[in-house]
Amino acid sequence: MGSVNKVILVGNLGRDAELRYTPGGAPVATLNLATTEVWNDKTSGQKQEKTEWHRSVLWGKSAESLSEYLTKGKQIYVEGRLQTQKWQDKDGHDKYTTGMAGAGRTQQRGAGAGAASGAGGGGEHEPMGEPITDLTDDDIPF
Repeated sequence: MGSVNKVILVGNLGRDAELRYTPGGAPVATLNLATTEVWNDKTSGQKQEKTEWHRSVLWGKSAESLSEYLTKGKQIYVEGRLQTQKWQDKDGHDKYTTGMAGAGRTQQRGAGAGAASGAGGGGEHEPMGEPITDLTDDDIPF
């Protein structure tokens, strides 16, 4: 039986999308998304809140067309897969960072969603058809 690596997040952007280009010219946008869990503490009855931060990456035409609409505070839906990158810090120690890569579907939600919807077919964007093959680990934004 096969396996599944799929992540769906709905949350608010902590800052504007950051659009960059790889040395090969491929557009890439990095998103910082906050999801917040709210619950009542069983012992004290007090409302508790915990925010998790997630990094997501959009590639290609999706990165270019959506980056201007993905601004701080906007609620968005992002669908993609988890990917872990290994890197070394300045002291040569191995470090690992996990984020959502190859986000295949992004949709702005809530008030003002019309702007992103007009940017290319209902706010849904599929990944580029051709994979980017000239990337190095330095090109990956997380």
